[in-house]
Amino acid sequence: MTGTTTTRAIARMAQVVLAALTLLVAMLTGTSAWAARDDGQWQILNARYGTSQRNMDVTGTLRELARRDDRVRVTNELFGNDPAYGQTKTLRIYARNRNGDNRTFEFREGSVIDGNDFTGWRGGDWGQGGGGNWEGGGRDDGAYAILGARYGAAEGSIDVTGRLRELARRDAKVRVTNDLFRDDPAVGRTKTLRIYARDRSGQVRTFDYREGSWIDGGQFTGWGRGDWGQGGWNGGWDGRPGSPTNPGGYNPGGQGPAQDQRLNIVRATYGAGGRSVDVTDRLRNISRGGVLDVRVDNDLVGRDPAYGEQKTLRVTFTVGRSREQTREVREGDRIRLP
Repeated sequence: MTGTTTTRAIARMAQVVLAALTLLVAMLTGTSAWAARDDGQWQILNARYGTSQRNMDVTGTLRELARRDDRVRVTNELFGNDPAYGQTKTLRIYARNRNGDNRTFEFREGSVIDGNDFTGWRGGDWGQGGGGNWEGGGRDDGAYAILGARYGAAEGSIDVTGRLRELARRDAKVRVTNDLFRDDPAVGRTKTLRIYARDRSGQVRTFDYREGSWIDGGQFTGWGRGDWGQGGWNGGWDGRPGSPTNPGGYNPGGQGPAQDQRLNIVRATYGAGGRSVDVTDRLRNISRGGVLDVRVDNDLVGRDPAYGEQKTLRVTFTVGRSREQTREVREGDRIRLP
């Protein structure tokens, strides 16, 4: 009896040891597989989804998906948008190998991406630069340097250079909407984002993006760095300064005002009582086209400096060489200067 019991105990122990060894081998094999998946030959630089005419940067979204799964099926829903409605789209992944050679990987809508081809796929430590264009150029390889940008229509527009620069620095998928620019400068009209840029030969060109369309920053120099539009472009809607009575606005005659007719924000504060914030730089940026036309609310400064109280925007300004004037506008109203 004792010998039989001992034999059974030894058999059970052997089974336990064998199971443990099997589990250990599986774990080690799994670990090797996990390591292998990040040993691909190609390091991803960035990725775009769409067609040659209409596409968008999806580097960040693809990075998030890669962290969750090895195999990713290409669909509109995956990237949260259809940049070229009614057309078969392609995901383009731009990558570089250890020898410095570049290659473009194409995955048609409906196909599956195997992340094992790429270095660091699951870790997501790639594509931090983002940007780029459909032909594979880097985000800063564009042919045009942005001078400034306005949003609206011929009858009314606002300078959005600063706001667009903020969006570009975040590599946002920029779609032109009123909410994006926090204002509707031409109520009831279809509006346009108009970007004024200069090519390498010094020629100025206008790029128009209708309300609802997408902006491709790949064609602009320094898009992602945001080191553009700092020169204080003061052109009006047609690229020239506005008229003396409507600086920055519609100017059918094409006659710009003299420099002494320009709006200058001296100082500006927003708040209530002793709680206020300085918004001088913000209003100067908005009024670069020579006119300030904006709704006064917390979105103007990005926060509420006096929660629960009625706030006021107080602006001190000059027009040309005139004496200083001060305008006060309550929260919820609109300020138009001059």
